[in-house]
Amino acid sequence: MVIDVWADVLCPWCFIGKRRLEKALQNFPDREQVTIRHRAYQLQPDLRETRPTKTYLAEKFQTSEDQVTLMQAKVCAVADGEGLCYDLNHTLTGNTFDAHRLLLWSAKIGKQDELLEALFSNYFEKSISIFSHLDLVSAAVGVGIDADKADELLTSDLFTDEVVADRNLAGELGASGVPFFVFNMKYGVSGAQPLGAFISTLESAWRDEKEAATH
Repeated sequence: MVIDVWADVLCPWCFIGKRRLEKALQNFPDREQVTIRHRAYQLQPDLRETRPTKTYLAEKFQTSEDQVTLMQAKVCAVADGEGLCYDLNHTLTGNTFDAHRLLLWSAKIGKQDELLEALFSNYFEKSISIFSHLDLVSAAVGVGIDADKADELLTSDLFTDEVVADRNLAGELGASGVPFFVFNMKYGVSGAQPLGAFISTLESAWRDEKEAATH
């Protein structure tokens, strides 16, 4: 079974959704036969500068930074329930195009999940920027990826088309935001749904796959 996960590395609900999917898989007896594949999705593809997240969100939602702080506190409480320690007071927001290119490339060397985890943790738990090439190479090195190879990828235009294609495919499948999970390109889960939604979808997709294999 393949589970495609559309996510952006600066989306707080995407890290929460990642944890819930992982929890659903913990007690799944055929976990070793499940492949999770990151798909690129940029929430702010037109953003060209790096800015404080609070300022950006206040302008986007036409509210005050104090209101943004309250909104973020609610997200942090949900994250805490999943064992995540969010610190959103000093995060920045920016363009994640290069982060996605690096993530798609990292799948080729078997490091995608580790790198995705590192980028999420750096951004949400450690207030570490993930937007410059230096930031991304540092994260890559932290999970055992060669610095020169990561830098070579980032200074090229490789995986540009793949990032765009992932975003377009999400739209074709009906996604209007992230996280968006698709099981065997048949069953979709939109958003960081409760654990039960992931468990039931996982079981349904697996049952269908086994039935199809017998016909």
